[in-house]
Amino acid sequence: MKLISFITAFLSCVFFTKSIAQSNHKTLKTKQKGKVIMYKDFKSEIVQSRNVEVFLPAGYDQNDSTPYHVLYMHDGQNVFNPSTSYTKIDWGVDETIDSLMRIGAIEKTIVVAPWNTFKTRFIEYMPAQPKEATDNDQARKALMDNFGGEKLLSDEYLEFLVKELKPFIDKTYNVSTKAEDTFIMGSSMGGLISLYAISKYPDVFGAAGCVSTHWPIPMIGDAYIATLPSTLPDPKTHKIYFDYGTETLDAQYEPYQMRVDKIMTDKGYVKNENWITQKFEGADHSEKSWNARAHIPILFMLAK
Repeated sequence: MKLISFITAFLSCVFFTKSIAQSNHKTLKTKQKGKVIMYKDFKSEIVQSRNVEVFLPAGYDQNDSTPYHVLYMHDGQNVFNPSTSYTKIDWGVDETIDSLMRIGAIEKTIVVAPWNTFKTRFIEYMPAQPKEATDNDQARKALMDNFGGEKLLSDEYLEFLVKELKPFIDKTYNVSTKAEDTFIMGSSMGGLISLYAISKYPDVFGAAGCVSTHWPIPMIGDAYIATLPSTLPDPKTHKIYFDYGTETLDAQYEPYQMRVDKIMTDKGYVKNENWITQKFEGADHSEKSWNARAHIPILFMLAK
């Protein structure tokens, strides 16, 4: 069955409920009976410490003979909990995972969602590539004037994910450590850092979900796109999802995404097989829109 038909077949089976508020080191149950575990102020020697939430789906079994897949998601405060989300609407990923697992549409999966640190979000999520565009006097001044730092920290952020957070998750939970079972996803700047992650660590991440990817960054956005022909991971072993809407910030994205799509084709990716780009008419740049379609990239990456 082709991917689009597969996705359409399961749209009516996804049900969304609200998750309840979080607290320090507590296990929180959702209405779907999965649970969200909060690691408050997760320590790092590489980047600023931050909260990390882990969603264990309904029926999670620490002793199951088949380890769970792992989906890493950025902007963790927006992923499960409306009370901590910027817009008071969360992605509903916990309910989505539970619903899709219940009907057997996706592999058994846990979700790991490190929060952003707000002030350093841009400099942690903007790919530090190419160096000549991101590390010069003009770029450093622009970063300091707009984001309070002189350099991008995306390499450090990814090092935190790969060398500190992932080893903790691998040790603590019953999960596969294989790249083909490990995924990364985010929206806006989170889409950029997801693409950067799978390109920089192709031996760690097997698929990336890049939702409403924020390509139009002055001075360095075009320069980053220009690196993709030489940095994208092998299409034989990796999958990449892109999408965009047509309203608010998303209205800017189509011409950039078309350039990226051409690069994907030239690289050897095959649309609707190991790569997909979707346009959502009327969708804006918000958690409300991402909540409405979160099941689509999740199905693309995690479908059985």
